[in-house]
Amino acid sequence: MQPAHLMLVTSVTLGAIGQVLLKWGVSKPSETITSQFLNPIVISGLGVYFVAAVFYTTALKQLPLSVAFPSVSASYVIVALLAFFIWKEPFGAKQIAAFILILAGVYLLNKPD
Repeated sequence: MQPAHLMLVTSVTLGAIGQVLLKWGVSKPSETITSQFLNPIVISGLGVYFVAAVFYTTALKQLPLSVAFPSVSASYVIVALLAFFIWKEPFGAKQIAAFILILAGVYLLNKPD
């Protein structure tokens, strides 16, 4: 795997982890939006997103935006799987079909010519 693709995969993975941390952090009962943003889990999620952005911008130096940006959609699959296992969110045939299409598109965009 080329370094730029490794940076992109790392970015997508970290972005998915950041999303899960944000969901976890705001799922706790809270009185105000301010207390949600001050929640250490939410702050951690935002920090992980920042690190993901650093990896993404590094990948963009070598990858076309027309490849890198659609590849971020792979995070939808990761987040949905994590949400299913952590919070028992729905994951049925419709989601599976959609995620197969997303992953097929990401594969086609990133496979060597």
